[in-house]
Amino acid sequence: MKLEAPKQILNYINGEFSDPESGKFMDNVNPATGEVYSQTPDSDADDVQLAVDAAKQAFSAWSTSSPEFRFKILNKIAELIDENLEAFALAESNDNGKPLWLSKKVDIPRASDNFRFFATGLMHFASESHGMQGKAINYTLRNPIGVVGCISPWNLPLYLFTWKIAPALAMGNCVIAKPSEVTPMTGYLLSEICQQAGLPAGVLNIVHGNGPNCGSVIVSHPEIKAISFTGSTRAGKDIAATAAPMFKKLSLELGGKNPNIIFADCDWDKMMRTTIQSSFANQGQICLCGSRILVEESIYEKFKTEFIERVKALQPGDPLLDTSKQGAIVSKLHYEKVLSCIELAKEEGGIILSGGKAVKPEGRCANGYFIEPTIIEGLGPDCRTNMEEIFGPVVTLQSFKTEEEALVLANTSDYGLAATIWTENVTRANRLANKVHSGIIWVNCWLLRDLRTPFGGFKNSGVGREGGWEAMRFFTEPKNVCIEL
Repeated sequence: MKLEAPKQILNYINGEFSDPESGKFMDNVNPATGEVYSQTPDSDADDVQLAVDAAKQAFSAWSTSSPEFRFKILNKIAELIDENLEAFALAESNDNGKPLWLSKKVDIPRASDNFRFFATGLMHFASESHGMQGKAINYTLRNPIGVVGCISPWNLPLYLFTWKIAPALAMGNCVIAKPSEVTPMTGYLLSEICQQAGLPAGVLNIVHGNGPNCGSVIVSHPEIKAISFTGSTRAGKDIAATAAPMFKKLSLELGGKNPNIIFADCDWDKMMRTTIQSSFANQGQICLCGSRILVEESIYEKFKTEFIERVKALQPGDPLLDTSKQGAIVSKLHYEKVLSCIELAKEEGGIILSGGKAVKPEGRCANGYFIEPTIIEGLGPDCRTNMEEIFGPVVTLQSFKTEEEALVLANTSDYGLAATIWTENVTRANRLANKVHSGIIWVNCWLLRDLRTPFGGFKNSGVGREGGWEAMRFFTEPKNVCIEL
């Protein structure tokens, strides 16, 4: 069966495709053209309740099925994603605005990797036992929670959607999942893949809709016992305020304002090449992008000159062309937000070294949402531009004289998701890695991900960790059994 992006997306509830109960749909816009190219459901509480009812009915059989059974289905989903790489990648680029080559290289392969990784992990998952000097033995049971909610963002639509769904299903839960209403297409195509793979009805239910009408209902539903959310810190606060008093399990992967710390003894060519990527990959719309570039004073001018020259070559263009290194901003709303942040930087005294303007490519993308990669200097660490997440193709430059000053600049943020350190001094790298307030530290690299490692941040960057055993344990309830010998 060939996958194709439909003109009208449907909900996937109890193994079947259906219109929203209200009959209401929302426009789905291609950000590269500014044109509506499909419709997505505007689901509400009635649709969520149907999904919950289906999940509850499916839970008993799925939660008690053998690991081998679940492995085969999840692994089959991974294989079908790989077989349909081209269709998924095109849908992702049309929905999100990112270059097609990037969707093919990163987003879709990572989505299949997520299912394959957690399917395999399921076959090796084990719990703990503790002996008490011959008096007793304790062992831990890890049972699936039940019905859980997975809500994902628009920046890496299928990549992050599957990052949540796969471990939840692997551990025997049934899932109510909501992709972003801004980028719903690959979430819909995933439901077709799940049906082809033989996933039992009701085990995964994908409900499309916006935050107020659909997402908030999932968060507040009393029979949905855990919420895994990736998105803005503002939305995370709202979710926590609702879910915490209900004693739901929460995993919140939120924003970042990540420092990229560059010392004079770095591997220059590798650092420069990677810093271009870590600044502007996916139009800067990755929570892990290094948006605050901190450069040792002795190399600051050299860095600035070369960085500007290289960034000016990153002209945004049609995402479907292999020559386009930058695509479109995901939506008109976000496009306007990023442009307003650039204006704020000017008001705060920032100097635009490169970029800073909207771009109107010729041809089919003349009405798309494109912004030049933007470099700003002249701003202190406490201004809004350096404190608030912009989530776009915008970076700031700051210099430092000493390691201690670099550390202060790096930690002057309410966020603590990721940081990158560039130095050939292994002692310094270890020392700084220990002191920087971030959940992920890359030394002389960026976005090098081992799916076994814990993923998440400090401070306003979230609560809990995803990845590896952390994700699989999150989707279980541990129970200690003590037997006296």
